[in-house]
Amino acid sequence: MEIIKSKDNKTIKYISKLIKSSKFRKEENSFVVEGVRMCEEALKNNAVIEYLVYSVSSFDKHTDIIKRLTDKAFSTYCVEDRIFCALSDTKTPQGVLCVVKTLDKQAHFDTIKKNGILLALDNIQDPTNLGTILRSADALGISGVILSSDCCDVYSPKVTRGSMGAIFRMPFYITKDLPAFIASFNEHGTSYACVLDDAATKISEVKFTAPVLSVIGNEGNGISFDVINACNKKLYIPMYNNAESLNAAVAASIIMWEMSK
Repeated sequence: MEIIKSKDNKTIKYISKLIKSSKFRKEENSFVVEGVRMCEEALKNNAVIEYLVYSVSSFDKHTDIIKRLTDKAFSTYCVEDRIFCALSDTKTPQGVLCVVKTLDKQAHFDTIKKNGILLALDNIQDPTNLGTILRSADALGISGVILSSDCCDVYSPKVTRGSMGAIFRMPFYITKDLPAFIASFNEHGTSYACVLDDAATKISEVKFTAPVLSVIGNEGNGISFDVINACNKKLYIPMYNNAESLNAAVAASIIMWEMSK
C-alpha cells in the first residue's frame, strides 16, 4: 500500500476539513471518529465507514482492529506518523481514525416517543457537556435524547470522543422546533422543564412514569421561555451551601438517574 507523505494530499485535506468544520460535516453527511475504541464502536454498530486512515507505526500495535476496519471501509490509507499527528484532534493519537457517514436515528422515535424515557436538550453549547450527557444517557438506559437544532454539533470530535461510543448506541433526534416536539409528546406523556425555581416540584418528589420527557437548558441561560411553556410541569434540583447552579451534564445525569429508577 502506498504511504501518504504529504499533508497536501487531497484526502488528508478533506478529513482535516471534516474535523474542523461543522458546516462541512453537515454538507458531506460525514464525521470523523478517532482512536481504537471509537473505531471499534463504529464496527460493532454497523456504521458506514467511508475511509480508514492509520499511521505507519500504529499497524504493529493495532493490527487486528486495522485489518477488521480495512475489510469494512470503502477506502484505506496509511500515512506517515507526522502526517497523522498533524491531522489528529488529540494530544496523544493512537494512529487510527475513520470517516463515518452520519447516523440515521429517525426510525427509533416512532415507537420511543410513545412509551419511552426521553431527555431533551435546549441550546446546549459545550461539546464536552453534550458528549458526557450522551454517555450518561446510554449508561442509565434512557430511551433517547432530543436536541434542539441550536445545540452544538453532535458530530464534533469533542462530542464523539466524550460520548465514549454512545454516539453510535444512543438514539438521538435533532428537531428544528423543540416546543412543537414537546407539545406533540404531551398528547401521550408528561414533560418536565428543569428550572431554577423553588416554586417548581423538588425532583425527589416527582414520580416519573413513562412516557416521560425532561428538558435541560443552555449552560448560561437555562431553558428558553417557549420551551418552558411547552412543558406540562417544572422541577428543580435542590442545592446547598450557596451553590447557584449545576453543570448541565451533572444536572442531566441527576435527572436521568431519577427518571430511570
